[in-house]
Amino acid sequence: MPLKLVIANKAYSSWSLRPWILLAHFKIPFEEVVIPMGRPETRAMMLEFAPTGKCPSLHDGAISVWESLAIMEYVAEIYPEKAIWPKGKAARAHARSLANEMHAGFGALREACPTNFRRAPKAIPLSDAVKADVARIEAAWAQARERFGKSGLFLCGRFSAVDAMFAPVVNRFHAYDIPVSAATRAYMDAMMALPAWKAWIADAEAEPWRIDKYEAF
Repeated sequence: MPLKLVIANKAYSSWSLRPWILLAHFKIPFEEVVIPMGRPETRAMMLEFAPTGKCPSLHDGAISVWESLAIMEYVAEIYPEKAIWPKGKAARAHARSLANEMHAGFGALREACPTNFRRAPKAIPLSDAVKADVARIEAAWAQARERFGKSGLFLCGRFSAVDAMFAPVVNRFHAYDIPVSAATRAYMDAMMALPAWKAWIADAEAEPWRIDKYEAF
């Protein structure tokens, strides 16, 4: 029985992208269930799969896992032959630290720049708090690339869970035309060139659902 990944709209769900792009990139078989956001029945439908009433969640037979980072850790556990996390001990520790920082932080950027994978790039005014989030992310990416990423295009060389965690940030930087360094842009371009990324964007653009509060930005 394949894994089942329950996600929200691909156009708007940054948290759903994270485990989805990981599974898709590593060619791990899974069944996809999409629950549209912003409908009267949305929460009840999501509660059928996760006690939080939110997406994403992963289901492996009788086992259920929710929260993007927990899903990734579970996938790493059941697919030890895949390089879900970097192989080196130091790189793996660094990647996990960054992934957790992403999971818990950068609230100013999230609030000011809502996820919309269909959004044509267009700049908006950025507060000092958002600029501080951007600066920290750029510094974190640069440090990871310098210490562990020289062998490839991603934060620790090859694409791994830490890149999946930052994938929605790549979209925010791109969609809101946020000024970044050439090195940051190169990393973003590498992410956006992934077949899994392109598949997600194509699916997002094909979705029929529209939510005004996300389309207004």
